[in-house]
Amino acid sequence: MKNTRFNLFSPIFVSAILIVCIITMASCNSSTTPKGTDTEVQGETEDSDIIKITATQFDSGNMTLGKITDQEFHTIIKANGMFVVPPQNRADISAYFSGYVKDISLLPGNMVKKGQVLFTIENPDYVQVQQDFLEAKGRLSYLKSDYERQKELMADNVTSKKNFLKAESEYTVILAQYQSLKKKLNLMNINSNTLSGENIRSVISVTSPLSGYATTINATKGMYLNPSDVAITVTKTDDLHIELKVFEKDLPFIKEGQPINIRLQNDVNNVYKGKVHLVNKAINPQDRTVDIHGDLVNESDTKRFVPGMYIEGEILTTTTIHPALPSEAVANIDNDYFVLVKENDTAFRRVLVKTGATNTKFIQIVNANDFDENTEFLTKGAYTLITE
Repeated sequence: MKNTRFNLFSPIFVSAILIVCIITMASCNSSTTPKGTDTEVQGETEDSDIIKITATQFDSGNMTLGKITDQEFHTIIKANGMFVVPPQNRADISAYFSGYVKDISLLPGNMVKKGQVLFTIENPDYVQVQQDFLEAKGRLSYLKSDYERQKELMADNVTSKKNFLKAESEYTVILAQYQSLKKKLNLMNINSNTLSGENIRSVISVTSPLSGYATTINATKGMYLNPSDVAITVTKTDDLHIELKVFEKDLPFIKEGQPINIRLQNDVNNVYKGKVHLVNKAINPQDRTVDIHGDLVNESDTKRFVPGMYIEGEILTTTTIHPALPSEAVANIDNDYFVLVKENDTAFRRVLVKTGATNTKFIQIVNANDFDENTEFLTKGAYTLITE
């Protein structure tokens, strides 16, 4: 029988050795993987919506809890406008008579009182008016006596009717001149009762017809003013009105008495309350808008504003009631809205909610029925925790 020797380098033997090594390495790798790893990863995924907060974090962050409550929501019509004063609270002041400004010391913003001298104006023609008045006054006394005497003589048939009519005509003419010049002196702020030849003057005073503030000053010392020139504008700011412009499509929804939220431009945080006072019945043909006039609810707010300040208004029309949470309790993440629901003293669960209408402080929770009435939410500080 022939002896057979085993070759250690035969292909069959080498392949067998490689297979054994691969199996051994796979077994080793499997034995070194920590037990329970898959279970732990799965547990982390299930708890990703749980956010834990310590009592110290809650207090230092000034966080608060709250429940869903019923709140009012309004259909809002937005409008722009400004603060204005009614016509009777604004006066454009000019001199009734032309002349040169002799003295003026007001600055824009100065407070003035009714009857206060605003400026003085000078013209030699004023002297002639006073002279004519004094002459008419002197002649009037004589002609009045002559007229009354002729009237008595006419009654006794002592004088002719011609003399009586002449006396009556001269008296009537001079009386008309006297009354006319007296009115003119009153417009000049010259007291006709105290006027005499010794106190005739070429300078007259222009006074304020109302109390308020000098808001515009166009006159300067030495300027020549015509009667049509506006020298000073005085505005009484105690009764500011709201004037808004709305588009004609919104007009059917606006009624007198509706609330208005007012904000100053570049100051969205402060809201002032007003109400619709008057709705104009005519549409502006240029921009197809309608003027809406309103009053401030709190009269003390008028001290904060001046005429001409631009404002943004929200007219609150129809009112509905919806369950809602404070706006700070809801976080918007890629148009999905989340809240934090209290699980226990140290944990909150992030929950997706459906939202609806909004107002200045609250947001409607459409799926409020998904929560128990005693469910508590993190109403302040939620946004930061949800977005972390």
